Amino acid sequence: MKIVEVKTKAQRKQFVDFQFRLYRNNAFWVPPLKGDELKAIDASQNPAFENCDARFWYIEQEGQVVGRIGAIIHYDYNKKTGVAYGRINRMEFIDDEKVSTALFDLAEDWFRQKKMTDIHGPLGFSNLDTQGLLIEGFDYLPSIGSVYHHEYYLRHFEKYGFKKENDWVEFRLKLTEAPVKKAQRGADLIKRRFGFEMLSFTSKAEMQPYAEPIFKVLNEAFQDLPYVSRFSDKMIQLYSEKYFKVLDPNFVKIVLKDQQIVGFLVAVPSLSKAMQKAKGKLFPMGFYHLYKALKNPSELDLLLTGVEPEFQSSGVAVILFSEIQQEMLKRNLEYMETTGVFETNHNVIANWKNFEHIQHKRRRCFCKSL
Repeated sequence: MKIVEVKTKAQRKQFVDFQFRLYRNNAFWVPPLKGDELKAIDASQNPAFENCDARFWYIEQEGQVVGRIGAIIHYDYNKKTGVAYGRINRMEFIDDEKVSTALFDLAEDWFRQKKMTDIHGPLGFSNLDTQGLLIEGFDYLPSIGSVYHHEYYLRHFEKYGFKKENDWVEFRLKLTEAPVKKAQRGADLIKRRFGFEMLSFTSKAEMQPYAEPIFKVLNEAFQDLPYVSRFSDKMIQLYSEKYFKVLDPNFVKIVLKDQQIVGFLVAVPSLSKAMQKAKGKLFPMGFYHLYKALKNPSELDLLLTGVEPEFQSSGVAVILFSEIQQEMLKRNLEYMETTGVFETNHNVIANWKNFEHIQHKRRRCFCKSL
């Protein structure tokens, strides 16, 4: 086995391209955009490196890449928790224990050199980066906000000594009359009681000024969750430009209190099949497939919801979901996919169970002491 530490542009390309070869012809894998992946692992283009240190490697056998791994130290998160964590990231490998063990050893040795005491993952540079290993739901198409892995990965993680730290669960919901009416009644009552106002958009131009304020609410709403640290101003700018130029403004909802944002919901027409057709590239045809999916949606992906901590028990989320359901009715959309929610978040899970639903996917964050 030949070990290569990723340092050059050509090596970054090898690192990214391996995932596309590994999942070639897999009906359920949704490819990322190669350009985004190349930027994510490049310290000169990813502002997360201002608060993180990271290394990436791949392994070759007979001139072919057979595995890859990233190792991230997120200093802000470690300061928040008081634990010297290292994060496993973007790990992919063939079904060969020698390969996976060598990859884990690379990350573990580097973490030891950096005086880390614990490893966990898969986790990324932020909670909007890839996180979790898929362990259930291999026969379902993931949303673009989720992940997909080969079924054999779980065996390799456990064989190396990783244990469960947390699980996220994902749901597929069917919109029926009962939850729509219940949400509408609840939303009307909550708005009258607390004086909340809805803010909706009809154009990207209207929505754009609210991109950065939404991320600032996200910082407050998610600050106590595992694996989350605050987005820096540069990261807010990066994600704002990346997402808010392509979002459908009809699926972005904001709740105001005294003209201040207290909660938001961002959804997007499912882009999974379009991303498969794009095959990791926007040009020449990728942009067309994505544009077509955005303009003629078949179902909806719930990407991100955040509520200011002081209003989290005031029913803001009820208003947001009522509004997005009304938008779905206008578009004749029947199904929506949730993002991952911690299996211990019983309040959100209880809400999903108001729908005709299946809990079809589960992904796991593992941990291991050094």
